[in-house]
Amino acid sequence: MPFTFEKLPPAPDRAPDVDESFTGELSSKLWVPSYLPHWTTPERARARYALLRPGIELRIDADQRDWRPEDAPLRVSNLQTGVYSGPVGSAIGTHRHRADLEVRTETRQQLLFAPSRGRVDITLAASRGSNCMVAAWLIGTEHLSARDSGEICILEIDADAIGPATRVRSGIKAHHDPRMTTDMAEVIVPVDASQPHTWTAIWGHGETVIGCDGRLLRRIAQAPDYPLFLMIDLFEIGPRGGTYPKTATVHQVRGWQH
Repeated sequence: MPFTFEKLPPAPDRAPDVDESFTGELSSKLWVPSYLPHWTTPERARARYALLRPGIELRIDADQRDWRPEDAPLRVSNLQTGVYSGPVGSAIGTHRHRADLEVRTETRQQLLFAPSRGRVDITLAASRGSNCMVAAWLIGTEHLSARDSGEICILEIDADAIGPATRVRSGIKAHHDPRMTTDMAEVIVPVDASQPHTWTAIWGHGETVIGCDGRLLRRIAQAPDYPLFLMIDLFEIGPRGGTYPKTATVHQVRGWQH
């Protein structure tokens, strides 16, 4: 899919509700440094990271365990802006990515940043580590209804897709929301995504707009209209290999709730 140079709308003319440059300790008022911890155990879910001040480096280390044995080989370091699950043994929780999931670690509900419509700008440098993928998603919290599971996929970038131009997967995933339709596309973006670039999602009133550095990637005539958590992930998918740690750097996150 070709890249368009159409300009995105400007950011709102007010201070953002979230303005994070990771200049101090990681804020527990905004971030859960753990990937969907309810579906696994704390050590497997825990993010590996280093604060760079400014910025945060997500890491995959050589000794990092698979997120869940059933999903192996898969290692991940992730930041997310909330958590929700039912009791241990239930199938209730955010982002039910496969049918046989059961809660292994009950998590206290936290809605740290969960807008139903708004805008997020994420400045990050993707990983070139072998078998790595960087992703940024807005996912339905599901704390009000299990149907509220749609996802705005701002970006998924595989390490081997990065060059002077980068192949980026972007769009909408319906998951378990029958009101939505999955609409994903691969876009060739004329940037080296291993360098810092700003990725944007603007959604609400039945439309989702996704962009890079102020230019349009996707315009989609649907949008979730329920609370969404922001997730920023570094995955290693496949056998271990190459040089560790494998890293991606998040420089800034800004967000507005509408």
